[in-house]
Amino acid sequence: MTIPNATLLVAALVGLVLCIFARRKKGPYASLPLPPGPKGLPLIGNLLHLPKESQWEAYHKWCKDLDTDILYLNFAGTDVIVLDSSEAANELLERRSSIYSGRARFLMLNELMGWKFSFGFMEYGEQWRKRRRAMHLEFHPTAAAQFKPHSLRAARNLLNRILDSPEDVMGNLRYAAGETIIAAAYGLNIESKDDPYISLAKEAMHTLEIASIPGAFLVDDIPILKYIPDWFPGAGFKRNAKDWKKLALTMREKPFEAAKKNIAAGAPIPSFVSTSLKRMQEGSKGETLTEDIIRDVAAVLYGAGTDTTLSAMAWCILGLLERPDVLLKAQAEIDRVVKPGHLPDFDDESSLPYIAAIVKEALRWYDVVPTALPHRLEVEDEYKGYRLPAGSLIVPNAWAMLHDETIYPDPFTFNPDRFMKDGKFNPDIRDPEHACWGFGRRICMGRYMALSSIWINIASIIAAFDIKKAVDANGNVIHPTHEYVSALVRLPLPFRCSITPRSKEMEDLIRSSANEDVF
Repeated sequence: MTIPNATLLVAALVGLVLCIFARRKKGPYASLPLPPGPKGLPLIGNLLHLPKESQWEAYHKWCKDLDTDILYLNFAGTDVIVLDSSEAANELLERRSSIYSGRARFLMLNELMGWKFSFGFMEYGEQWRKRRRAMHLEFHPTAAAQFKPHSLRAARNLLNRILDSPEDVMGNLRYAAGETIIAAAYGLNIESKDDPYISLAKEAMHTLEIASIPGAFLVDDIPILKYIPDWFPGAGFKRNAKDWKKLALTMREKPFEAAKKNIAAGAPIPSFVSTSLKRMQEGSKGETLTEDIIRDVAAVLYGAGTDTTLSAMAWCILGLLERPDVLLKAQAEIDRVVKPGHLPDFDDESSLPYIAAIVKEALRWYDVVPTALPHRLEVEDEYKGYRLPAGSLIVPNAWAMLHDETIYPDPFTFNPDRFMKDGKFNPDIRDPEHACWGFGRRICMGRYMALSSIWINIASIIAAFDIKKAVDANGNVIHPTHEYVSALVRLPLPFRCSITPRSKEMEDLIRSSANEDVF
């Protein structure tokens, strides 16, 4: 080992030790024990114990083994608290949200990869509040209805793409999700599956989802590593970060500039950017909008909205493949409610409770984000007699909450009927939305538009197509594996199925609805 290399190694070790001792400051609950957790190794703690995939399952197993719903882990000096039950998440992240709404430093993401513009990763403070308010103005429950035409148009176009290429399930769904969010955020139309805006969001979000998992990069736990030269052995994360930063900043700038050009040319499609720029120019009383704020929020919508919506729709189709009886029941409901010669629209939503139950079950069965982004505890706290250190990362295990067999019997079976009673939606069953959109002041602000988009796409697919498992050349049924990319957003890998129009009349109806003017 050369002298410079040895010096860096020693500096990293010294930095790690100092970080550990800095976090051991005494507080009002210093005499209380930490929550239970697996025994760690000296210095690095549990860093090597966390699996590379399906971390949420490992968290839950440790909680089961230790008979606890709150788990303590140590990642090289970083305190991590896992919340494994709805009760724990509600008490800490909702009722005590004033001290549980911070964010981790996310050094890899924010400082090296350029994602500091994303208010999802921002520290709880004034800059976060300004961006949160800008999004709230356009995406609270009433305002979000303005984007339903975007979702409806994308759903109609999705049906046509399925007719043209039924074998490309994931590609078609990604196009639909991208078409909706790009139109809603920027007022831009996309032309093909290979549209550069869709491809850009896909690439940028993939890198974000990898880097946002606790423990994914050692530099998040040992910040001094960010000073390692790019050429240094083991510094591949820095070289990756440079490339990934270009993607993130291009995603932030490119569609925003295109939207501004369209607005300047006149008659833009209604969008978050067009409405927000108008608010800024009018100087509405009490508003603090700037172009930077609008650009940042639009980029968050653009990036986060595509993969999450895609994931929910894909898992829903996989659920229907497992339960042909559910598909038949849903089609019967649609046939009773929707007028002959029409496709479902949002006016039918209140009369189609079983479609809503299917969407809810998809969000629960293979939850899109199994562990929400970690919150950060601002001050030392106490829960159930345990000390929760200041600065701890709080990881809500949404997967465990949505697969709690005491709330959702037989939780690993796709069963929308669990939400139904006497032909109506059963309000006594806990809605998966208590965990699937995040928690407290960090809950997803785009959830109302996302839910509408998922609903209209699923209702449209069920109304238009018969969906069955595919067969191979020898007539053998191909059973989907349910394999997925293990990252922040759980995306199923491409899968095959047979998807055909229910009738010739339905095929003609689908063709006539393409690019329908719904504004």
